[in-house]
Amino acid sequence: MDMVLASLSVQLFFAACVVAFVAGTVKGIVGFAMPILMISGMSTFIAPDLALAGLILPTLVTNIYQAGRQGPREAWRTIVQFRIFLIAGGITLALGAQLVVVLERELMFIVIGAPVLLFVSLQLLGWRPRLQRRSTPVDTTVGAIAGLSGGMSGVWGPPTILYLTALDIPKIEHVRVQGVVYGLGSVLLVVAHIKSGILNWDTAPFSLALIIPATLGMAVGLKVHDRFDQQTFRKVTMIVLLIAAANLLRRGIMG
Repeated sequence: MDMVLASLSVQLFFAACVVAFVAGTVKGIVGFAMPILMISGMSTFIAPDLALAGLILPTLVTNIYQAGRQGPREAWRTIVQFRIFLIAGGITLALGAQLVVVLERELMFIVIGAPVLLFVSLQLLGWRPRLQRRSTPVDTTVGAIAGLSGGMSGVWGPPTILYLTALDIPKIEHVRVQGVVYGLGSVLLVVAHIKSGILNWDTAPFSLALIIPATLGMAVGLKVHDRFDQQTFRKVTMIVLLIAAANLLRRGIMG
């Protein structure tokens, strides 16, 4: 159990806990960004495959809570409503997870960072795509893209957020849909990365340990979410994501 934890210095483990707490706080405020912040932050001082393993269980726990915050009935209604998106994402997530062990680490950083940087830049520049209604082809396409990204990196938020924003879904439902999508994706991610070998007896204790700071951070973020204007914090989060994505690209290009 303790091989990975024992190999980390107290300073590195504490740094990982700080990253998890900050990522949880941001997730509590806007409903997303935990995986990208965790993998971007932790991979600056530990191996990217360990950073990926570390985010898996905290992401699962916080997403389950987020999905069920308005009760199981609303969560189930969302599952039924977005079933095509979820099925497509589940299939490609399982496929993408198997690519982690064959991709070079620099390429993985670029694959994660580039789409996030593009997404955030467009949002900060004021691009707001609009869709009049959902459709099976769009649900399938966006779900597949989000799942592939999630399988490779644990990060499936940007395509999902862009889609929900384009549909102009109200704030409370927007966050609940994210929780359902990410929650089911997190379950698949656990299974997929047990199979890929990323989450194993050595790395699971590290991931378990990060649940505590991540959930504490989310509790703080939810208090802010409930009391303050969501749009202001979304802009702040976009800036944080921009920095995180730029850092990933830097590491991918410079090695």
